[in-house]
Amino acid sequence: MQKPHVKLFIPGPTEVAPEVFEAMSAPMIGHRQKVYSDLHKKIKDKLKTVLYAPNHMMFLSASSATGLMEGFLRNCTAKRNLSCICGAFSLRWHEIAIGNGKEADTLNFDWGKPYDNKEIDKALATGKYDTITTVYNETSTGVKNDLEELSQIMKKYPNVIWGVDAVSGMMGAKIETEKLGIDFLVASVQKCFALPPGLAIAAISKRAMERAKTIPVRGFYFDFLDYEKYDVKDQTPATPAVSLLNGLNFQLDRIIAEGLDNRFKRHHDMAERVRDWAEKYFELYPARSASSETVTCIKNTRGFNISDMNKKLAERYIHISNGYGDLKEKTFRIAHMGELTMKDINEVLSIMEEIWGLNKSEKASCCGSCGGH
Repeated sequence: MQKPHVKLFIPGPTEVAPEVFEAMSAPMIGHRQKVYSDLHKKIKDKLKTVLYAPNHMMFLSASSATGLMEGFLRNCTAKRNLSCICGAFSLRWHEIAIGNGKEADTLNFDWGKPYDNKEIDKALATGKYDTITTVYNETSTGVKNDLEELSQIMKKYPNVIWGVDAVSGMMGAKIETEKLGIDFLVASVQKCFALPPGLAIAAISKRAMERAKTIPVRGFYFDFLDYEKYDVKDQTPATPAVSLLNGLNFQLDRIIAEGLDNRFKRHHDMAERVRDWAEKYFELYPARSASSETVTCIKNTRGFNISDMNKKLAERYIHISNGYGDLKEKTFRIAHMGELTMKDINEVLSIMEEIWGLNKSEKASCCGSCGGH
């Protein structure tokens, strides 16, 4: 007998709807056939709508987002990259740059705090950089950076190509790619898109593609000019993840049918519910004003054993996320993205209250002046 499914409240992989799995089970097709090109074009057109990027190219890669991030640095950094770091995944941008032999400097901000965009402005004003790498939603700390404010700064530096890791934010919050002037926006589908892992998406500006033409060594698998050559045929240079693309095509229809504003509001409302809960019983790791719409990072102020909590949650077929890296046990994270609803969030919070006895401890500390309420 099959065990009940363990519902995921982690920042990826996330819950996948049964009907999405069903769409992925469609018969296989050849990736050089017209039927594949038709599928590819449908997906590109829908992505241009949901990413507010009608004039960007859309790359679909059978990889994680890390692969396309490497592609960005190999294809767009001719001189030097500015790596803006406020957590583990923005740090990954820098590690990729160094790993590919690119010149790069770090601009470090405290974990749990968003970028100080004035400092980014100062760094870019030196004229040392021709690319900049940033993160929209820092998954490790639950921090959301202000892309709108940063976009105003970036408009002062038209020769600096701007890369944004939106891995845990894309399709959970509104990102007006073209209006903001983002040159490279990347995500994986196993987070807010609510698909299985194995597929990455990137929106690429014309500026970024022009820069790629000046780079003599762009690598092989993620050569943007090679992608462009196949894009005109609505194909990919290497074999695509056809089953995942069938799922993505179907899921994009569901996302559009839900309504983008409705979808973003659902994520926001779930985030607000978790933030309220966190402030009631613990503390938020980032400031509330800089907290993510898709994953909430909470300070473990009560010193609970998060690993033990997950063992107890597993008995109730639920799983949350411990803190990332050095933040393990010091924080824990509750994701609210993709297919999850307010009902799901209320359920997991109620069960955690029960396991940790949070309602009991609150009642025990009550002075009685509220009449027991």
